[in-house]
Amino acid sequence: MTSPHWDETQAEALRRFQFNFLEKPLEGKALVVAGGTGGLGAATVALLASEGARLIVGYRSNQARAVELHAAIEKNFGAHLTFVEGDIAEKTVRGSYLQAFETIKSPLAGAAIFPGDPARVALQDIDRDSMLASFETNCAGPLLLARDLGEVMEKSSAGGSIVLLSTMQALAAFPSSLNYAVPKSALVPAARILAQQWGRVRVNVVAPGATIAGMAAASIQSGKYDRHISSGAISRFGRPEDVARAVRFFLEPDNYVTGQTLLVDGGLTLRRDR
Repeated sequence: MTSPHWDETQAEALRRFQFNFLEKPLEGKALVVAGGTGGLGAATVALLASEGARLIVGYRSNQARAVELHAAIEKNFGAHLTFVEGDIAEKTVRGSYLQAFETIKSPLAGAAIFPGDPARVALQDIDRDSMLASFETNCAGPLLLARDLGEVMEKSSAGGSIVLLSTMQALAAFPSSLNYAVPKSALVPAARILAQQWGRVRVNVVAPGATIAGMAAASIQSGKYDRHISSGAISRFGRPEDVARAVRFFLEPDNYVTGQTLLVDGGLTLRRDR
């Protein structure tokens, strides 16, 4: 007895070594990149724009940087960006993301949610207010936006994909990272819960390492991570393009991965004790 889910036409194509690798599968797809004007987010916007995606880009308050990014994307790729300003922890701002789809007249296919804050507070100085502020920025805001956007995609027959941005500090213990790593680490089980709950929406996490753009840039510039190159733990620091490619992998339509965390750190967390 043959399974009713068996596709003999597809099976025959595979026997003939005919594989279905789509070119520019994101072309014309509506995607959200919240926090898309930051160092890692901007690289992701550029990569998605190069494939012809229709992008809604969020930023918290730096309008000048958003204008600069828009000009660069239009010049390099001929793409137009739709912007949303504000803190994603606020309900009205999250509503603005949903309203933006009426402007571009295209259904939502995926979202990458970058916003966060390094929350550099010394252990002895951490208090209730600083912990709550970090939790709101690094965990609550991203998850609330993921929920709102995910529910829209779940109602669509095409489904979609959500990518949350965590950190290598969520997967390995680093000194003085309590106030930042704890809320960021919560994104990992949260993604699994959402991936289990939804049937059409895939939810995954990308965890960047020491990358020359974004939150780690200041630490790299100060020499904090130099010892890891000197020891041979990593051959170079991460680049924003490394993270953008990882995010794009999860956003590809019909991707067969959900509930997973991809660590993009060049092996630093594995070999940092060298």
